[in-house]
Amino acid sequence: MLSHPAHLLSFGFGAGLVPKAPGTFGTLVALPLYLAVVMPLPLLHQWMLIGAMFLLGVYVSHTTGLALGVSDHGAIVWDEIVAMCMVLVFTPATWQWWLVAFLLFRLFDIWKPFPIRQCDAAIQGGMGVMLDDVLAAIYAIIGLKVLIWMS
Repeated sequence: MLSHPAHLLSFGFGAGLVPKAPGTFGTLVALPLYLAVVMPLPLLHQWMLIGAMFLLGVYVSHTTGLALGVSDHGAIVWDEIVAMCMVLVFTPATWQWWLVAFLLFRLFDIWKPFPIRQCDAAIQGGMGVMLDDVLAAIYAIIGLKVLIWMS
């Protein structure tokens, strides 16, 4: 993990190295990161930071994937972190809604409904690693907005 700075980020500061459910643990890293770093910023700056995190993620995911010999290795969780931050921008700041947002994102990230699975298979490298989670985040945001509207 410490052999290259890209690995530290792509492994979610170590969360991706847990033996079971690394994507779930990576997603959990997003919660305090969002709370401490992203949430205090004005909305435009939040999106700028998340955009920069996405672009950085393309690089670090690609670099780590090459080092591991697997483009989208399960230990690479920076994509979950960035995508969950996207979802949290749209989530009311209560623990109940954050739990709903977390569960929705994990559901769509694991399930990979159309076109997520197709994009995941078609787009390789760092962009492919990042893009499928962004699509899962969009599904989660839509689900979250429907639930907020219904409540």
